[in-house]
Amino acid sequence: MIAKTEAIVLKSFDFRETSRIVTFYTRSYGKVKGVLKGIRKDPRKFGSSVDKFSMNDIVYYHYRNSDIHLVSQCDMKDYYFALRQDIKKMHAASYILELVDAIMPVEQKNEEIFELISQYLTSLKEAKDISKLVYLFQIKTLVYSGFRPHLDTCVKCERRIQGQTRFSIQLGGLVCEVCRPSNMDASIVSKGTVATILHIEQSHWEQSLKLGLSDVIKRELKFVLNNFLVFHLEKNLKSAKYLPA
Repeated sequence: MIAKTEAIVLKSFDFRETSRIVTFYTRSYGKVKGVLKGIRKDPRKFGSSVDKFSMNDIVYYHYRNSDIHLVSQCDMKDYYFALRQDIKKMHAASYILELVDAIMPVEQKNEEIFELISQYLTSLKEAKDISKLVYLFQIKTLVYSGFRPHLDTCVKCERRIQGQTRFSIQLGGLVCEVCRPSNMDASIVSKGTVATILHIEQSHWEQSLKLGLSDVIKRELKFVLNNFLVFHLEKNLKSAKYLPA
C-alpha cells in the first residue's frame, strides 16, 4: 500500500552507511517508522533533512510484515526556524516529541494529537510563557490518549469531594479523606488547580492559551502532571530536566 500524509518528525537516527530511520507522527496513520534510503549519501534526494519537529509531506510504502516502512518522498513544509534560535524553546519542543513517542502506540490514527503538536509548535514560536504551553500540552495529550487523571470525583467511591482535595499518583486521581488509607501517599492540591485542569481539558487550544496561571497553580501542575506521567510511563523522560521552571 502506498500512503501519503502530513508528518512531524519525532526522532531519527542513522542506519547503515547511507540511510536514516525516522519516527514520524502523521495526520492519517498516527506514529509511523520509516527508512529514507540514501539520504545521507545524497541529501538532495529528499526535500527535507528530517530534523526533529519539522513538518513534512511524506509518501511511503506500507509493509504489512514490518514496522519500518520505505519512505519514497519527504518534502519540507515547516522547519520552525524560530524555535531553533532559542535553546529554551528547542528543549520545550523536544520534550513534547519525546512525550508523544512514549505515550502513543504505533500506527493508530489520532488526528487530535497531530493537531495538538502542530498547534503547540506554532504557539511556541512567539511564546513568552513556555511552561504554560507545556502544561497545556501535557493535559490535552492525556485526554486525547485516554490517560487523563480522574478529577471529577473521588477515584474510589466516585462521590464529589467536599473537603480537602488530595491527588493520588498511584490511583490516578483525586481521593477523599474517607477512602484514603493513612499510609497512602496523596498530595494536597488546591481546588483552583483541579478547576484549571478541567477547564483546559474541555477547552479548545486557543481558549486555553488565554487562561492565566498563578505561580501556585503552576507549581502544583508541574508536580501533579510530571509525577503522573512518570508513574504511568514507568520512566523519566530525558528531555524533562531541560524544561524551564
